[in-house]
This record gives sequence, C-alpha cells and structure tokens, in this order.
Amino acid sequence: MQLQTFVDLPALPSPIGHRDKILLMGSCFAENMGRLLAEHKFDCDLNPMGILYNTLSVAQALEEIRLLREYRAEDLFHHREAWHSPLHHGSFSDSEPETVLQRINSRIRRANTYLREASWLVLTLGTSWVYESALSGQVVGNCHKLPEKAFVRRRLSVGEITGRFASLIADLHQLNPGLRLLFTVSPIRHIRDGMVENQLSKSTLLLAVNELQRTFPGQVFYFPAYEIVMDELRDYRYYAEDMLHPSALAVRYIWERFVETCLSPASRELMKQCQEIQRSLEHRPFRPRSDEYKSFLRKILLRIDQLNEEYPYLDFKNEKEICHTRLNP
Repeated sequence: MQLQTFVDLPALPSPIGHRDKILLMGSCFAENMGRLLAEHKFDCDLNPMGILYNTLSVAQALEEIRLLREYRAEDLFHHREAWHSPLHHGSFSDSEPETVLQRINSRIRRANTYLREASWLVLTLGTSWVYESALSGQVVGNCHKLPEKAFVRRRLSVGEITGRFASLIADLHQLNPGLRLLFTVSPIRHIRDGMVENQLSKSTLLLAVNELQRTFPGQVFYFPAYEIVMDELRDYRYYAEDMLHPSALAVRYIWERFVETCLSPASRELMKQCQEIQRSLEHRPFRPRSDEYKSFLRKILLRIDQLNEEYPYLDFKNEKEICHTRLNP
C-alpha cells in the first residue's frame, strides 16, 4: 500500500561537489540548507546581507555584491535607538553608525570575492509580496519595526520578477561565466499575508522561476522544496509549533532529498566519512583523562590528516581544535 505521493526529482546534470564554492541567499530555509552543507564540509557563504524573504530584495542584494557597493552614512536610518540598513537583517544594526557601515561593507567585499569564484548560487525565494517605502518607493528587505504606514504593500508580477532576474543573471555570468543558479521556493507559509495571498505569492514565484529556467537552459535549475512539503509531507506533524515553519524532521527529510538529487555520488560518500569523525567527537568518555581516550583522540586526528591529504580543500580546523583541547585540558 502506497501512503505517499512523491515529487519527481531529476538529478542535476552537473551535481554539486565538495570542490565547489556555494553562495546561498534568501529566506531562513536557505539558512537551514546552508548550515547543513557547511556541517558536511561543503565550502559555503551564507546570506551576506542576512535573511531576506522578498524576491526583489534578494536580487538587489546580489546586485550590490556584484557592483561592490560601498555603504555610507546617508544609506542608514535611525530608529529605536539603533542605526539600520533597509536592505539588511537586524544583525547588522548597532547603536553606532560606523559599526553598521563596517559590518556591511566588509561583508559585501567578502561576498564579492566569493561570488567571483563560486560554482553555485542557491537562491531561496520566500514571497512575492514586497514593502515599499512610502517616502522613497524603495523596496525594503527589512522593516525594522517601523510603523506599517511607512510602507506600501503590493505583490510583484511574474514579469517583474523575471525581468529583474534575467538582467541580473546576464550580468552575473559576465562576472563569473561558470556560475550556475539553483532556485528553491521556501516552504514556509506567510499567513500574515493571508492564506489565499500566500498561495498566490508562491504561485507567482514558481511561474517566474519556471520562466527563468526556459530563458537560461543549462544555467538555471530548480529544486522543489516547496512541493516536497506540500505533496510528500502532507501532515501538520511536519510543521513546527507555529504551524508555519517546517519542523526539524521536515528539514531533515528535505535535506535527504536534496542530497540524493543535487550532490555528486563522490561527495555523498565523502559526507559519510566526515560524519564518522563528527560522531566520534560526540562520544562522551567515562574517563576523559585516560590514556585509552587520548589514544582514541589521536586516531581521530590521524583520520583527519588522512582525509586532508586526499581532500586538502576540506576544513577540519574546528575538529582538530577539539581534539587538541581534549588531549591537553
């Protein structure tokens, strides 16, 4: 008896591997996938502007990274005893404008260098609803708790999204001709927009991404995270307590589907070896100062050295530090 319907997941023609550099941007679902990739020793840069939900802000952030924009004091605004950027997450905000500018500009420089070398750009689009400043007409990435009357809310059209991203993708390929894009639509539901409006928003995103795939064949791809939650995980037990975000179990399920579809066989095998090291470090000894446990730690270090000799691009710095700290408490 079959109790699930499964989403067809064609494998990427050129799967992602551990040698690739992966820039991930977008909603908090991008954060989930980015952390799991980093945990499994992939080379990632995650959300240089912080979490961004609306589609135009993701595009604007990429454009500013591409152009290496330098922020100045006049690009910030003061609200609730702190300085903010309308495009950046609140983690960039601070009581001192100089600190905000330093955080933003150094992060843009780092992301620009990474983008020039990246193999993959993974973009998770959250919503096609945007908030425009009532004064400037600028679409903001973060309202920073300004009053609702300060903004005009509207839904983007498919044409607006495809037009903005088509020109951006062309510019990105001039900067980095080998760059490939993998879009996802976030499965997180935005019920503050309204249930019907949320569905209209997601449908707009899906149509736009489909159009971009047709415009850039072989360069733009799609991973159906939204459809997996809607069609494979049709049960509220796969949602967190807020009934909006996927639960930890759902995120793990989507991750496993991503691994089988988007990652190379060689990287899947290498992931298993990296996981063995991580599981070994999670082991809690009865006698942490014993010679037996120290020998166990030295074997882990030896295994790390063996892997690094074969795969010098893997970063085991943190695992090595843990071993040395436990060897020399």
